[in-house]
Amino acid sequence: MKCPRCGHEMVMDGHRKIDMLMCYDCGYIEGRNTGDMNAPKASTNYERLRGLNFNETVAFIAQGLGLDENKLATWMDSAIA
Repeated sequence: MKCPRCGHEMVMDGHRKIDMLMCYDCGYIEGRNTGDMNAPKASTNYERLRGLNFNETVAFIAQGLGLDENKLATWMDSAIA
């Protein structure tokens, strides 16, 4: 049987009380909701951070590390130049 989510071949998983078909490529298990395949994927923290401008990045890092924003901005500005 082909996986409805990714199209790869599904394998019988006998490690449960009831044997079920499972796709080892995407993790789909028989009978589970496949979800909306056209939904936008969630962005990672790195992708979100790359989307910030300089001031937003300084505020984000300073808040997370408990630093003074002005000192961090000066340090980052000197490192870039």
